[in-house]
Amino acid sequence: MTEAIAIIPARYESKRFPGKVLADLCGKPVIQHVYEKVTLSKSITGIYIATDDDRIREAVTGFGGNVIMTSPDHESGTDRVAEAAKFVCCGDIIVNVQGDEPLIEPSLIDAVVDKIANDREVVCTTAAIPISDETVYHDPNTVKVVLDRKGRALYFSRSPLPYWRDESDVKRAYAHVGIYCFRRNFLDIFTSLEPTLLEKAEKLEQLRMLEHGYRIGIVLTDSVSKGIDTKEDLEAARKYFVLQHKIEV
Repeated sequence: MTEAIAIIPARYESKRFPGKVLADLCGKPVIQHVYEKVTLSKSITGIYIATDDDRIREAVTGFGGNVIMTSPDHESGTDRVAEAAKFVCCGDIIVNVQGDEPLIEPSLIDAVVDKIANDREVVCTTAAIPISDETVYHDPNTVKVVLDRKGRALYFSRSPLPYWRDESDVKRAYAHVGIYCFRRNFLDIFTSLEPTLLEKAEKLEQLRMLEHGYRIGIVLTDSVSKGIDTKEDLEAARKYFVLQHKIEV
C-alpha cells in the first residue's frame, strides 16, 4: 500500500505580495488554513511545512504544525519540497500543497494521490479546473493547461491556451490548480534536471518535466482553489470564508 505525506513549501518573499502566507485570513494566517485543510485529507499520513524563514517557522510552531527548515537558495517550491523530503523517511508519494492555497479541497488532495497511484506512466499528478470567464482565460496570472486523451498534460502556459481560431467559446479551456503529487524517487531526478528554455520563458517549473519527456497526469475538478497572489486575492478569500463558514468579521 502506498503512503502519502504532504509537504507545504512556504516562503516569505513574494514580488507581488511579500509575507502573504502570514497574512491574516479571518483570524488565522493563510498558512494555517492550508495546514488545516490538508489535515482533512483521507490519504495523507503526515504534514510538514518547508520554509527558510524564521517568521514562518514561529507562526507554524505556534499553531502546532511540523516545520522543516530548508535552504534559502531554492528556485522553486518543488526544489524546496525535494530537500524537505530527505528529512522524512516515510511516504512513497509526496504531495506538494502550495502554502498560499487556503481554499484547497481535501477531496482534491485525495484525487491527485489516487491518480498517481493508479497511473504508473506518470511521475507527477496535478489538477485543473474549467475556465468559463474570458477575462480569466486571458489573464497571464492564470496558468492554462491542455490535455491529451488520457488526461495527461500536453503543455502549460500563461498565454490563452488553446487558441480557438473559429470560435470564442473558452468552456473547454482549463486553469491549472497549484497542487502537485510526486513519486518520491522522481523528486531527486527533478532537482537534477537542467532548467529548460520554456520553463524559463513562462516561469513555470512543471514545464521542466514535460521538456525532459516526463508525463504529468491531470485531475479535472470543479472545486474552487484560487491561490493568494495579491492583496485582492486575500480579500476575495476572506469574503469566501465569511460566506461559506458564516464567520463574523
